[in-house]
Amino acid sequence: MRIKRSLQTLAGVLAAASVGLSLAPAHAADHANEQLYPLFSYRTGPYAPAGIPQWGGIRDYFNYINSHGGIDGVKVLVQECETAYTLERAFECYERYKHGYQGAQVAALFDTSSGFDATISDEARADKLPVVSVAGGREDAVDGAVFPYQFPVLFDYWTESSIVINYIAKQLGGLDKLKGQKIATVYHDSGYGRDTIEPLAILAKKYGFIDIEIPVPDPGEQQQAQWQQIKQQGVNWVFLRAWGVMTPVAIKTAARVGFPSDHIIGDIWSGSEEDVKPAGSAAIGYKAVTVFPSGSNFAISQTLKKEIIDPGKSDLRDTSKFGSVYYNAGLVSAIIYSEVIHTGHEKFGNRPLTPAEGQWALEHLNITPERVAALGATGLLSPLKLTPEDHEGEPSAKIQQWDGHHWNVLTGWLNGDRALFHDAIFAKAAAYAKQKNLPPRPTLTN
Repeated sequence: MRIKRSLQTLAGVLAAASVGLSLAPAHAADHANEQLYPLFSYRTGPYAPAGIPQWGGIRDYFNYINSHGGIDGVKVLVQECETAYTLERAFECYERYKHGYQGAQVAALFDTSSGFDATISDEARADKLPVVSVAGGREDAVDGAVFPYQFPVLFDYWTESSIVINYIAKQLGGLDKLKGQKIATVYHDSGYGRDTIEPLAILAKKYGFIDIEIPVPDPGEQQQAQWQQIKQQGVNWVFLRAWGVMTPVAIKTAARVGFPSDHIIGDIWSGSEEDVKPAGSAAIGYKAVTVFPSGSNFAISQTLKKEIIDPGKSDLRDTSKFGSVYYNAGLVSAIIYSEVIHTGHEKFGNRPLTPAEGQWALEHLNITPERVAALGATGLLSPLKLTPEDHEGEPSAKIQQWDGHHWNVLTGWLNGDRALFHDAIFAKAAAYAKQKNLPPRPTLTN
């Protein structure tokens, strides 16, 4: 999820961080046999309700893994760094942990913060440190030839656009029924929110629906004018790409103007319990895309309940969040990370991986349906295969609906029309490479 913020103070932040690092006491061997996981958290600030359950899912899974000896015998050292969901503090965290911590080696950064994935490209390339954005990130980083150290794994917002349009078409009776439909995207006016403008324009041209784009300024606490516009223009469906307080405000405002909740489909960051509960009864029938289905009946969830939640070992203060969308988002990230390390161990041995080895492991990650089942994550995690050329995998998602108490999954894993966007996305990557004068990346064969 990306928020546009000023980077004017970035140089000063990096310089200050470097000074701080040079003065830090050395504890080089304290954690020499552990794999470092820097956790870029935001337990404070306006987006804390989304972050806190995620960190619970991450920490609980690693707590469980470590209690069983670690990943192939290598324990994970989680070092949390509070970003308050700001770029400046995220870069401070990057400088603090990019070379490891007290002997613990860092192999990759997972789930960083607030636009970091869009602005870290030059630093990650210079430091040769993989940066992984689960279900987000810059879409052109799918091209591993141009972005060797960035991995927007599992999902992207272009694919999400296609999934939403395909779902609407199915409700109407076919793709040909899209012609003449008015589909409005109400989006957070940020880099994240604007990410779907281009793919929706491509889809509208192909299928003949009327594409209406309606921005909402951060934080989105006032939306009456936007929803009046939707009502006045006779919009048929709304794709809601919100974040934080903007989502429940949108749902409640839609109800006030008489727009039906079951014709609103939320983005993956607009489809959590935290998004719908504050909207009360207005949210009943609301739908959303999900990459991290809620629920605690998955096999791995039942294991965590028995070994972590029930004994009081959870990172969650409020264990009612166990099995929520955001908790499961953290759980999915932790599972993927563990599989990356496991993949690296199969080639390099069971020891902490270096960034170069982490990059290799990411580019050879293959979480098959059989492996998903063995991990106890069937239905929770879609299969995922990355290559040196493809840093995302085959993105898919489900559609879920809120009944006033729980999310109910309406579909299986859905795939968007990725081929439709291939040329446009890779052209963006090529333009970036030309702008930066990047040399061609050697082909990786092993």
